[in-house]
Amino acid sequence: MSTDSKKFLKRYGPIIFIMSLFSIIVITTFYYVLQPKVSLPIYSPSMVSEELVEEDIRYIKKYHKINDFLLTNQNGELISQEFYQNKIYIADFFFTTCPDICPIMTENMSYLQNELKDQVDVMLVSFSVTPQVDTVDVLRAYADSRGVDDSKWNLFTGNKKDIYELARKSFLVAKNDGDGGRYDMIHTENFVLIDKESRIRGFYDGTNEEAMNKLLADVTILKRSYLD
Repeated sequence: MSTDSKKFLKRYGPIIFIMSLFSIIVITTFYYVLQPKVSLPIYSPSMVSEELVEEDIRYIKKYHKINDFLLTNQNGELISQEFYQNKIYIADFFFTTCPDICPIMTENMSYLQNELKDQVDVMLVSFSVTPQVDTVDVLRAYADSRGVDDSKWNLFTGNKKDIYELARKSFLVAKNDGDGGRYDMIHTENFVLIDKESRIRGFYDGTNEEAMNKLLADVTILKRSYLD
């Protein structure tokens, strides 16, 4: 390197470095600013198939939220919707004696539990659709056999009519041709993503691995929206 080059670098090197660093910061900032923000839809009954929505709420276009509930978990504790205030949660409907889709759904819930174990503001909820069979003791044994983390995942039993009304009028996941009576039966593979304001932000096939990865990605998007 010539003497003139050394003098040039000594004199202008720091300036060149600072300008280069500034350029990188500006370019990076513009890149992120210009990126379109990804957001999740806020579902209302009018956005869901009519066969899954009760007639009296079918045309509601906004302000739909999960109704309050008071149900019993696998530890015999009474839990209400207030327990999930300022939390995101993923919900499904199952029964412990289900021989077909429920074992797959529970396995996928276990997968989500593991993937989300360090995210204290994201919870899991499973509502029994045969609460007369799925007593607290039955749910406790089921939870133990499936590795349920009680601090993360509640399995609920309670009044059948209340649970079925939640499925139909709040979570919008079950056909609206039942009354929650003795012979009524809900069987759905849907997982539902609920935000911190008790609003529906996504529906996912709980038997599908790809859908579970989409759900995890959507949880990330939803959490990021609270930081903007």
